[in-house]
Amino acid sequence: MPTSRTILLVTAIVSFALVGAALYLQHAKDMLPCPLCIIQRYLFLGVGIFSLIGAFAGKVRVLAGLALLSALGGLGTAGKHLYVIAHPGFSCGIDPMTTVLNKIPTATLLPSVFQADGLCEAVQDTVLGLSVPQWSALWFVLLALVLVSVLLRRAR
Repeated sequence: MPTSRTILLVTAIVSFALVGAALYLQHAKDMLPCPLCIIQRYLFLGVGIFSLIGAFAGKVRVLAGLALLSALGGLGTAGKHLYVIAHPGFSCGIDPMTTVLNKIPTATLLPSVFQADGLCEAVQDTVLGLSVPQWSALWFVLLALVLVSVLLRRAR
């Protein structure tokens, strides 16, 4: 049975890979990220960073808990994104959220990663039959379940 450290390390790798996949879709497939997509990126990075630190810092429960909170926040954001897509006209495009997100230091320093340029209600191409927010929600659920299992197991 893998140790909590190994599980957290794999969780971090998966989270960072998912951000990489989002960047691929953005830059290679021209799928512009909306504000909710960018928030989900931040939360995937939160899961990854907390999991990575937890794998090496020895504070497994605390950092797995913070990673779990990031995953749950991401799931809520993905849920809102799916709601927006299901209810056209409920826009979150060029609004105060976009302006605030695009002025965060990470967005000004790395606009190719963190700048919101798309509209949340814009229906994008599917990837293997699911929309990007559906994939995001699925991965946040899977990551949350893994992190819950880390929190429920005995420390190793």
